[in-house]
Amino acid sequence: MKDSDIDFSDNPPLDRKFFEEAVFWPGRKRQITLRLDPDILAFFRRTGKGYQTTINAVLRKYVEAQKRRAG
Repeated sequence: MKDSDIDFSDNPPLDRKFFEEAVFWPGRKRQITLRLDPDILAFFRRTGKGYQTTINAVLRKYVEAQKRRAG
């Protein structure tokens, strides 16, 4: 198959906004114990495999927003 035969219609080009909102991945992580309310944990677990990574991404967005607010 040639590259020209590949249908990319469901894969839009990445624009500036995508990269502005991208989550920075610092690489190494540390394992900790974190206590969460049962309903919060259930919400994230319902998203399936990778829910801990999702929790990390949500927390990262919160931290970035707080840093922007602080200036």
